[in-house]
Amino acid sequence: MANEDKKDFNVMLNDSKDMPKFQTLTDEKSIEKYGGSRMYFAPPIDYDKIMKRIPFGSVITVGKIREYFAKLSGADFTEPITAGIFVSIAAWASYQRSEDKTPYWRTLKANGELNEKYPGGIEAQKEMLEAEGHTIIQRGRKNIRYYVKDYEKVLFEWKP
Repeated sequence: MANEDKKDFNVMLNDSKDMPKFQTLTDEKSIEKYGGSRMYFAPPIDYDKIMKRIPFGSVITVGKIREYFAKLSGADFTEPITAGIFVSIAAWASYQRSEDKTPYWRTLKANGELNEKYPGGIEAQKEMLEAEGHTIIQRGRKNIRYYVKDYEKVLFEWKP
């Protein structure tokens, strides 16, 4: 996102955009890729609510949140593009609030990767995760990326 300082992310967070909603895919390649035709769209505030549930010392991936929403809604999968955008909106909305913070730094990209689109970028997320006891590792030479080491061991598990 650009011009973060000029946007009111809390307004964006609370704009449901007619969600939740479902869409049925008919494109065979997409159905094969996502494992089904019933796609769910969760509103931005739902991502924030889930992200608030991740306790100190634990992490979650955007993919795990998407899986949770799909299971909860009876869909085959949750739409991935809006998921990434809405997680970023939740992070920036929290950053703009003085109270009721969301521990967004605990929400990682696939494979435990840190999210450069969060407030303060990789460095800020790295600091907050290290403060909770996580070890951050660097991968790559030219396209350098950062990950939570052994993130699978501290993944938040949903209780039924």
